[in-house]
Amino acid sequence: MSPNPPPIQSSSQVPSGDAPARVARAEALGEGLPPLLIAAERVAATVAQGVHGRRRIGTGETFWQYRLHGPHDTAHAVDWRRSARSDDLFVRETEWEASQSVWMWSDRSPSMNYRSRKSRPTKSDRAALLLLATAAALLRGGERIGLLGHDRRASGGRTGLKRLAERYLTLGDHDAAFPASVDLPKHSQGVLFSDFLAPVEVWEKRFAEFSQQFVGGLAVQVLDPAEETLPFSGRARFLGLEAEGEFMAERVETLRPDYRNRLTAHREALRHAARAAGWDLLVHRTDKSAEQALMAIYVALARQGG
Repeated sequence: MSPNPPPIQSSSQVPSGDAPARVARAEALGEGLPPLLIAAERVAATVAQGVHGRRRIGTGETFWQYRLHGPHDTAHAVDWRRSARSDDLFVRETEWEASQSVWMWSDRSPSMNYRSRKSRPTKSDRAALLLLATAAALLRGGERIGLLGHDRRASGGRTGLKRLAERYLTLGDHDAAFPASVDLPKHSQGVLFSDFLAPVEVWEKRFAEFSQQFVGGLAVQVLDPAEETLPFSGRARFLGLEAEGEFMAERVETLRPDYRNRLTAHREALRHAARAAGWDLLVHRTDKSAEQALMAIYVALARQGG
């Protein structure tokens, strides 16, 4: 037998409703904006103490560092004043001053509302926190940020985070889907937050579109720990939130090995599709700290932009 249970989902869902309901929802989100921003800033500030920024070698006037002259360097590249104080030849390197735009998207589909315990955040809540914390960290480094599919141009500055948060948190349910098409600046970067449980073929197409535009980036898979370990036992009913229907398991523990193998195969196929397009895949569980995730995100983006 090869059981194929639908992804573990929650039955809770926020309906789109009519215009008054959407207004009420926007007001509720607005009330929650300051605490979420404070949390995002705190996460970004904590991580900022452990990273060295996204500086890159390139054309510019800002001094970065001296390094030893190498066989590939010309005599014109030698900094003779610095070399005069040593027996070695040194090259003066400057920092690339052009800020890079980073475009972010977070999955707002019903499947992201799942959490296995009330004490844990939903996948959607954690993705929102990581999106805003990533934006805060990038803005601290002088980068420009934008919401994929919603902003015409990336923006920076001290007020950039608040503006982005206000736009993000007031998006309607009709904005949950991934943008039908994107047109990003060449060599910009993307950061996607999702559970990535849709068929791999869907994401292969998306990554290929980014690759054609010379846009690299990072896919962050946000999962509840129960979605990785399937810790349940006995008889259980699984309800799908996105038209998957329901699945009744008489003994969940008997499905666990097959379930884990299928999840591992799905993730490896997703990682392969991402790497083929010049992207990286990170996995974050909601029972882990947001600071730990942001550190990995920031380091991965810095490595790509280097």
